[in-house]
Amino acid sequence: MIDKRTCRPLLLAAAFTRAGQAVLRAAPPGGRARWERTNHAGRAVGLYAGPAVTVGAGIAAARVHPAAGAAVLAAGACGAYDDVAGDHRRGFRAHLRALRDGEITSGAVKLFGIAAAGLAAGAVLKERPADRLLAGIVIAGSAHLVNLLDVRPGRAAGAVLALGAPGLLREGPGARLAAGVMGAAAAVLPDDAGERVMLGDTGAHALGAALGAAVVAGNRRAGLLAHAVALVAAACCGDRVSDLARTPRG
Repeated sequence: MIDKRTCRPLLLAAAFTRAGQAVLRAAPPGGRARWERTNHAGRAVGLYAGPAVTVGAGIAAARVHPAAGAAVLAAGACGAYDDVAGDHRRGFRAHLRALRDGEITSGAVKLFGIAAAGLAAGAVLKERPADRLLAGIVIAGSAHLVNLLDVRPGRAAGAVLALGAPGLLREGPGARLAAGVMGAAAAVLPDDAGERVMLGDTGAHALGAALGAAVVAGNRRAGLLAHAVALVAAACCGDRVSDLARTPRG
């Protein structure tokens, strides 16, 4: 049975996300063209969902724990930078190779920025050094995982709902954080799946960081270690998975 304290962040995140998306769609800063992108099917979609879920999930997370809210907002900001300044290179290895050659790419800024935000949040959410390190890996790794899944309409938001649902069965901050990220994801899922908006790096990373914060708050060391190992494994094969997912299937 889900109690009222768990339902509140879900409703709060959904309300702020829907309101934010409506405001951005009605009066997009800089003009509508700046907010439009072409999706995998060649359709023009708006990036309104990204900032909206960042605000919605961030506010809901901050009400549970300020450090979690800060991590969500930081991840969204790093993703926004990549949405605006990103280039054709994809995958960690391409950005790290560029960094080795003296070029700081938007992907490298995103990689190190989200990692720093995750570690900072982990340092507050957990007490022991090992747990803090694992927490940082889980938050940053979750942000990367959700972004990796954001290759088709509705896939990332749907995955967040599926992955966050078990957290609702817990009690305490972990359940409330899970409810918040699920509320934000549910609010944009219809428009995302309907190819009217897209999350972009902004929304995908924010949702992922919020999901990671829920995992951190709801698990002890054994659970953190299991999640960290799984997320590192996903990141290691992420380039290949991403390439396969982006390949049209006839």
